[in-house]
Parts: sequence; structure tokens; C-alpha cells
Amino acid sequence: MPYLIKDYYDTIKGLPLKASYKKEELMIQELLIEEQEQIALYYCTHNQHINECAKVFIVGITPGFNQMNKSIAAARLCIEENVPLEAMPYLCKREARFEGSLRKNIISMLDELGLANKLGIEHAAALFEERDDLLHTTSMIPFAAFVKGKNYTGHQPPLLKSDLLRKYVETFFYPQVDLLKDALIIPLGKSVEEILKLLINEGKLKEENCLLGFPHPSGANAHRYEQFANHKAEMIKKINKKNF
Repeated sequence: MPYLIKDYYDTIKGLPLKASYKKEELMIQELLIEEQEQIALYYCTHNQHINECAKVFIVGITPGFNQMNKSIAAARLCIEENVPLEAMPYLCKREARFEGSLRKNIISMLDELGLANKLGIEHAAALFEERDDLLHTTSMIPFAAFVKGKNYTGHQPPLLKSDLLRKYVETFFYPQVDLLKDALIIPLGKSVEEILKLLINEGKLKEENCLLGFPHPSGANAHRYEQFANHKAEMIKKINKKNF
């Protein structure tokens, strides 16, 4: 995978050591991956690690600034503590993936679906903690994407209609699908689900492995509870049929 932590090591090392940064500290030229018109992609450290043995594969659209912030802060602390370079991607992943309320809401919904019981663990929270050997998380766009300086939500522009964004999905996400196509794949929101449906139609994924209907866990998603309720029974059925 291009764009590795080692490529940005000196830039991250040059940041002040602290738990959180402001946008103007991280949305800088040295961390800019690419920009086109109103879209800008900035480097994050946490999507470099891939767990090829995962049983559960959770997919977001793109890291928001909160995840970018957490991942860079984790990398900066690793540098301060002289953590070996090869260990840093996993540590950054552990700290930053769906950080904050997103993670809390994901865990709550997964527990309601009974996934923990099916996996033989006590709570879905364990997937992000002591049993993260069962979990792989990623974003279809692995870097923090912003439109006019605000978090990209997957809608404007539509993901499949942006040559820039689609390029990153095909380059970074599709190879992970090949590795983990037999895992339970959980798309966070309709933009991710559209891509999974495309891959299902192309015969690259099996629908029974995709938890379609899982809502985006953001608190800003006003339809989250209704969508979850509408698809809950079907999602439970898929989980119960899944051979982990």
C-alpha cells in the first residue's frame, strides 16, 4: 500500500506532542494526499493495518476529522515512545477506528443484533478491545476526505460519480474485499452499501455475507433508528445463518 507511515514520519514527528489537534494543524500541505476542485484528501495513519483473518469486516465511507486527529495523535505518541515503525499501524488502528460516538453506536447495534453471542464473546465491545483479532475495519476511501473543508458524507459529490474518489475505492478497498469476502461485511450507511451491491451484482461478493440495511452510526443520521428497526429482523437472520 502506498502512502505509508514511514513516508510521513518526519512530518508527524514535527507536530507537538498532544492528544488532539486543530484542523489548521493537520490539514496542511505536508499531509495532503490529493485535491481536485473542492475535494481534498489528507493522510491518516490507521487504515494501513489489515487483519486478513477477521470474521467481521466493518466498512465506513471515509475517516472524518475526528478519526484523522486521533490517528495522527496516536502516531505522534508512538514516535515519542520509540515504538517500532512496523508496530505503529496496528496501534493507530486500535485507537482511531470509528472513534467516539460512532464506535459506541456501532457496538450498541451489533449487540442488539446478537452478533456477540454468535461469535462466542460477551459483548460486541470486545471486537474493538481484547478480541479485535476477529475484526477488520476500514474506510472505502482510506484517507480523510473533505469537501469545501467539511467531512465528506458520501453524497455530494456522489461517490461513484467522482473519478478521484472512485480511484481510491478501487485501489485501496477492492483488494481488501478480495481478502475478506467470506467475512461478515457491515456497510456503514447507504453510500458504502451502494458499492457492496455493485460488487454483489458483479459476482465479487455474496449477498448473504453483507449486512445490508445497517445504518450509518452517526448521531447526525436522523433516520438511524427507523432504518435499523426496518432491517433488524433480516440482519439477525443473516447473522444466525452465517458460519463463522
